[in-house]
Amino acid sequence: MATKGDGGSIGKRQYEALATFRYQLRLYLRYSEEMTRRHGITPLQYQLLLHVKGFPGREHASVTELAERLQAKHHGVVALVTRSEAAGLVKRKVSDVDRRLVHVHLTAKGEQKLARLADLHRRELLQLQGRFFVPDAETLQGD
Repeated sequence: MATKGDGGSIGKRQYEALATFRYQLRLYLRYSEEMTRRHGITPLQYQLLLHVKGFPGREHASVTELAERLQAKHHGVVALVTRSEAAGLVKRKVSDVDRRLVHVHLTAKGEQKLARLADLHRRELLQLQGRFFVPDAETLQGD
């Protein structure tokens, strides 16, 4: 039985594919949450460190850029940076080019914490290769 929505129909096969994908995402995210906490930081702090280090073309980012990457509100990211700075994971530096802009950089402690956690996350993703199901276009097409 198909469900009518925004002009399309979704059948049982599509619901199963979407549910399986969300389940697998949740398993990976739960692994990540548990792993980061086991290493003494919050999942959001790990994501912050990852986005600072992994920002395209440089190893720092502004709060605005981090808010976009984290899909969070600016003031929430400011609070996260403040907590992470208090924990010794990041430091803020005023831009040499535009004094109104503040860049977030990793500290040595943040670099070490991120390196260990990123390696664990990379290993987990490698183990998931071939088992993580991303629905293809044919599966997602209506019945």
